[in-house]
Amino acid sequence: MSDIPDITDTEHWTIRTSLDERWGKDVIIPELVDVEARLDPSDRELTDCPAVFWQHQDCHFIIMKTGEGSYRTQFYYGNREQFGTGIREYEDLADCVVSLLRLQADHESIRSGAFPESGPAK
Repeated sequence: MSDIPDITDTEHWTIRTSLDERWGKDVIIPELVDVEARLDPSDRELTDCPAVFWQHQDCHFIIMKTGEGSYRTQFYYGNREQFGTGIREYEDLADCVVSLLRLQADHESIRSGAFPESGPAK
């Protein structure tokens, strides 16, 4: 059993509000889920972490709560295309969500050929 507190209503609202701003009200409904993660690269055991998951088209998003006021995030298109923001952990959920959404939008532009840049951090 993990000592990490569950996602609060306020945290869920923060994420949902950002998604509504990007894609329109109630287009994306984020789900509360549990995931297992290594909180430290040297950890041998996985830790259960509460998280928020959603999908838009072929992209999947996850924001994991790793402690009180600590969050990690990634987006992915499959096992071979997984991306982070380049920041290991966020202390501000709003920054976490905005960084994730901006980076994924930039990545979509690169995938579509609009930007010939190198892409997000893996």
